Amino acid sequence: MRPVVTHTPPPATTEAASSAGPTSAAQEPHVANVLRGLRPFVEIAGRPPVRWTLEERMAHHHVPGVSIAVIEGGRIAWARGAGVKTAGSADPKDAVTPETLFQAGSISKPVSATAMLRLVERGTLELDTDVNRYLETWKVPDNEHTEKEKVTLRRLASHTAGLTNHGFPGYERNQPIPTLVQILNGTAPANTGPVRVDAVPGSISRYSGGGTLVMQLLMTDVTGKSFPALMQELVFGPAGMTHSTFEQPLAAARAGEAASAHLGEGKTIPGGWHVYPEMAPAGLWTTASDLARWAIAIADARAGRPKALLSQAMAEQMLTAVKDGIGLGPYLSGSGRSLEFGHGGSTVGFVCAVTMYPEIGVGAVVMTNNEEGGASLLREIQLALAAEYGWPDTAPMRVTAIELSAASAAGVAGSYVLQDGSGGPFGMAEVKQEGGRLVMLAPRLPQEELIPQSETEFVMGTLGWRVTFKREAGGKATGMTVNGGGMVVEGTRKP
Repeated sequence: MRPVVTHTPPPATTEAASSAGPTSAAQEPHVANVLRGLRPFVEIAGRPPVRWTLEERMAHHHVPGVSIAVIEGGRIAWARGAGVKTAGSADPKDAVTPETLFQAGSISKPVSATAMLRLVERGTLELDTDVNRYLETWKVPDNEHTEKEKVTLRRLASHTAGLTNHGFPGYERNQPIPTLVQILNGTAPANTGPVRVDAVPGSISRYSGGGTLVMQLLMTDVTGKSFPALMQELVFGPAGMTHSTFEQPLAAARAGEAASAHLGEGKTIPGGWHVYPEMAPAGLWTTASDLARWAIAIADARAGRPKALLSQAMAEQMLTAVKDGIGLGPYLSGSGRSLEFGHGGSTVGFVCAVTMYPEIGVGAVVMTNNEEGGASLLREIQLALAAEYGWPDTAPMRVTAIELSAASAAGVAGSYVLQDGSGGPFGMAEVKQEGGRLVMLAPRLPQEELIPQSETEFVMGTLGWRVTFKREAGGKATGMTVNGGGMVVEGTRKP
């Protein structure tokens, strides 16, 4: 479906009283430009720029609710909620506001690392000491890899400890909830395998939610406090994050504040959301404004401002890459004015991201309650924010379309059986000609126009993913490769 330029009104939104008070009159034009200025990841030379309203794209991606907090000048400039907590609800109390809680997913990791670093600064912990010296209720099992190097907090926070378990699916609210030791050992009722060292610590960079779970247990072992209480003391209270909690399950008294989780075309998951006893890797319930306060607190610490959450030296360590662009918690890119820190997060039914440019004091947090459509919507919102607030090195991909002959276009049209990277079935993709252009329908994706770069190379017109066709001598395609979104999918043309 080809996007169109529109000028319809933005969606009904609710405004926050941010740390700077209600949105100033000077910010209102910026707010309007963002809410009407969502754009695709790809700009096509020679065509008018495509702009959408937030309301249009929420409907397109089947995202019921969105929360946005924007940072400018090192403070929260404005925050808005749009849509509803639960798809199909007409209850005014179900409207998303800036106080609505969302699951932050893996953004939990750098927030948790902040507490760990505060304990280091207190002298309670050391970054480069074998974690088994601190762990009491469970130990990292020793093997041939730990004989060479040890698992340390620095390696846990930077995903270089060689530990397994990328992420966690959580538990339905009516399911038994395992203890941390059961999860770490992979024993029932845990739904993931054991967390083990399978590479020499320090030798590789590999994302590991399991490693962050070890950090969670270590912090509670050393302090004797529950993880939610520890995070309130070390991070939420000092940073002014008044709505945030690591309580899992979420307290019944707060359930009315929470957005529900959705999949696919806006279907609410059973029970409304999953429970994550894996708190440090994935268990944070928070608001966009509270995450913005965390980002500002880290930027203030890096700048050496008084009463900061961390010392300047510790903040600099946190925001220095250990390996492959990962610091002690946050992801990092750029330098100077372009230095960016942040993190993405997804749980079953939620997708969120925090972005901060500390040198110039701008950034934003976007939280959505649809796991699938939310990722694309989030990127479109970020592109609107980047254009409005001058984020460095953040702009749509610009491509030039070549002209394909009718015969060449017909040669790639057809059905393709898809397989994922492990050779497993991934569904069927359909490529067809529509209005003189090629479009593709594939599982888990909206319909995408294919922008030809050559006879075999194409770019998806919204996502910017690469599609490469294999053609036989007569020009008919026999297969395709789709590369994007962190995956490579192969397709074989159906006879």
